[in-house]
Amino acid sequence: MEAEAARYIGAGLACLGMLGAAIGVGNIFGSFLQGAMRNPAAAPAQFGNLIFGFAVTEAMGIFSLLIALLLLFAF
Repeated sequence: MEAEAARYIGAGLACLGMLGAAIGVGNIFGSFLQGAMRNPAAAPAQFGNLIFGFAVTEAMGIFSLLIALLLLFAF
C-alpha cells in the first residue's frame, strides 16, 4: 500500500516539469513579441531561435510526462 502511494506522489512531482514547460513557452513567446515590437527588422532573424526554444521547452514537458508514466506503470 505504501509503495502505491509513493508511486502516485512521485508521478505527481514528476508532472511539475510540465508546469515549467507551460511557463517557459509563455516567457519565450512573450519575450519574442516584446523584442519584435521594439525592433521589427530583426524579428525574422530571431525566428529560428524562437522555434528552437519552443521545442526544447516542450521537450522538457514531454520528458516529465514520460517519467510520470514510467513511475506509474513500469514499477
